[in-house]
Amino acid sequence: MTLTNLAAILDPAAPDDRAFIIQLSPEGDEQFRLSYGAGHQRIAALARGLLKHGLNRGEAVAIVAANSADYLLLYMATMAAGLVSVCVNHKLPRDTVAHIMKDSAIRLAIADSERSGLVSALVPTVPMEQIDTLLDPGPFESVAMGPEEVAMVLYTSGSTGLPKGVPLTHGGYLWATGATPEQRPGIEDKKAIIAAPLFHMNGLFSAKMVMINGGTIVLMTSFTARGYIRAIDRQRVDMVTSVPTMLALVMRETEELARADLDCVTTAVTGSAPSTPEFFEQMHRLFPNAETANSWGTTESGPLGFGPHPGGIPKPMGSLGYPRKGIEVKFVGGAETGPTQGVLHIRTPALMTGYLNRETDTKKRLIDGWYDTGDVMRRDENGFVFFVGRADDMFQCGGENVYPGEVEKLLGRHPDVAQACVVPVPDEIKYQLPVAFVVPRPGTRPTEDTLRRFALDNGPAYAHPRAVWFVDELPLAGTNKIDRKVLVDRAVAAYAREGGRRV
Repeated sequence: MTLTNLAAILDPAAPDDRAFIIQLSPEGDEQFRLSYGAGHQRIAALARGLLKHGLNRGEAVAIVAANSADYLLLYMATMAAGLVSVCVNHKLPRDTVAHIMKDSAIRLAIADSERSGLVSALVPTVPMEQIDTLLDPGPFESVAMGPEEVAMVLYTSGSTGLPKGVPLTHGGYLWATGATPEQRPGIEDKKAIIAAPLFHMNGLFSAKMVMINGGTIVLMTSFTARGYIRAIDRQRVDMVTSVPTMLALVMRETEELARADLDCVTTAVTGSAPSTPEFFEQMHRLFPNAETANSWGTTESGPLGFGPHPGGIPKPMGSLGYPRKGIEVKFVGGAETGPTQGVLHIRTPALMTGYLNRETDTKKRLIDGWYDTGDVMRRDENGFVFFVGRADDMFQCGGENVYPGEVEKLLGRHPDVAQACVVPVPDEIKYQLPVAFVVPRPGTRPTEDTLRRFALDNGPAYAHPRAVWFVDELPLAGTNKIDRKVLVDRAVAAYAREGGRRV
């Protein structure tokens, strides 16, 4: 059967009594579980209820809430009803959320009590705690949608101005989900933990990949490192997907890890930030029975860009993989063939048609059907791709280009470093200088001089950090990625306060 609605990916063959979603508290305690049979019924009742509420095909519904089983069900029901699901980052400032409501023409919002104040004065709002009032029990068949019709709108983080709406189509994401099972281990009757916020592509796509394979979603309402460890142990989780910052926090919970048994994990995937061979060694120690992988994707072009080599060549450590079937890539500023480096442009069936109401930004990023990712990538002699850094993050020091991600990977090779973030500070002579914030590995006491010397001995002199500050943890943005803007402000203030240093 050919699917036309993204919501129809929920595996119809999964036994009705199999656990579909197990909802956990931030501490990792089970709150309740929902079966596939009950999940199908509740999605149908919500879809019927949304249409009965007076919403019409193509109109937008916002979800403004913490992670929950009902969040996922509502997300699916909205699309099943032929409506557009808009998952809102509720950690954004109030004015920014108001912009999203207006920009995406929201007709109805569902918001939990803690966050309803962000939207209730702007659009009709149903409390998430009263979502049962929307239910209209009965059979429902997902609305047949055209491949170019919009299924959902996700918004960029807004790190450089207001967030941009990214319309994503039913056809594009049906391709994305359908393309991946052949490339990844089957997860039928397996458990996958999701702790990333559901307003982000990572969490939503991970959930869909479990749904299409009839697995069980172990859903944390919010992430805590201790709760994450307990959840994996108690629920005997098979699959873990996260970002390096989350795993770095987990690795610091030595006492909790000593009490836990994580041998159940067979697949551990990380992405959204550069990872070093040393980091993957730590992952292997954390999950000794797991096959580990580094993933890459963007909201605009799709969630999974790279996979195994078609010729069976083993993937080198640190590589994102080889471009997946159906995906075209080129390296702008580099060579057309062979080993090279440049800004990655990508073309994929999951590519957005353009930013919502942002013609200028669309023209800047979509060029003749290619999406300019803004990511500097390197391709080796076998076609494997490696992440170098964000072109936007690149800065110049004494006329040389410094990519923070490369310096972070270099520092991460030191045995005493658990995590590092490199940012620029202004300098009268060099224009900008790299400085670093470092989270030490538990039980170690590295010094600034030691790490600066390590960087000088193992990398280009111009890129070594002129100052190193040790912190217990790095600040996280709403998507659990490192908040570089916060660290830039801290670095500029600290470097000025200390009178500056040059080597």
